[in-house]
Formats: sequence, structure tokens, C-alpha cells
Amino acid sequence: MTITIYHNPLCGTSRNTLAMIRQSGEEPEIIEYLKTPPSRETLVALIEKSGLPVRKAMRTKEAPYKDLGLDDENVSDERLIDAMLEYPILINRPFVVTDKGVRQCRPSELVLDILPNPDIGPFTKEDGEVIIDAEGRRVV
Repeated sequence: MTITIYHNPLCGTSRNTLAMIRQSGEEPEIIEYLKTPPSRETLVALIEKSGLPVRKAMRTKEAPYKDLGLDDENVSDERLIDAMLEYPILINRPFVVTDKGVRQCRPSELVLDILPNPDIGPFTKEDGEVIIDAEGRRVV
């Protein structure tokens, strides 16, 4: 199975997601989307396949969001996509693609829903939050 993660190594959520993928026994294709942004076609497909509205696929706390007036609810999805392509920092992360689907993994444990082997054993996030306890039960 091919797994792809659109990753930002500076993001704790993205790092936790990557760690869960690896703990499942898979080594994903890692796309650092700030260095290699997706094409319009890929970005639109990621958002559509994840089932999210375009606005939910955006980081709203980044400066370009307000600076470009994207906080106006009347801004079209096309304009939001244009902004994410121009300023990839606006793409909320991480997106993960597997044969089982596409998820924007916020929180990171959403990746478990689309992994071929979601029984990854005990897992604790970087911040100390236990996701899977020593008995293999999902805590969250």
C-alpha cells in the first residue's frame, strides 16, 4: 500500500501523524508541501476526497488569511484555493492519502482510520497526550 503524507516537519501534529504511520509498519512518501506545493488539481482532489469544505482545509491563523481578506465568508472556494496555492502555509496539515481514503489529520489520530494496520500499539503524542494505552485501547 502506498501512503502519502503532505507534511510540515515544523508542525507537531504533522510529526505525530508521521510517527503513527511509521509505527504501523509503513514508510510513507513524504511531501514537504511548503517546499513542493501540490498542483491545483491535487489540492482540489485532496480537499474533495477528505470530505472537507474548502475553508476547513485552511489555516486561518496565518497572516495571509486575514491580510488577503479570506476571513470574509463571501470569498469563493476558487479564491480560497488560489490563496492556498500562492501561500502554501495556508494549507492545513497534514493531509494523508492511503488506499483507504484521504484525511486531514487534525487531530493526528485521525490517520488511524485510513491505515492498513491501525493496531500500532501504545502511542503517546509529543505533548504527552496518550492516544493508545499500554493495553492497545484508543484513549481518545
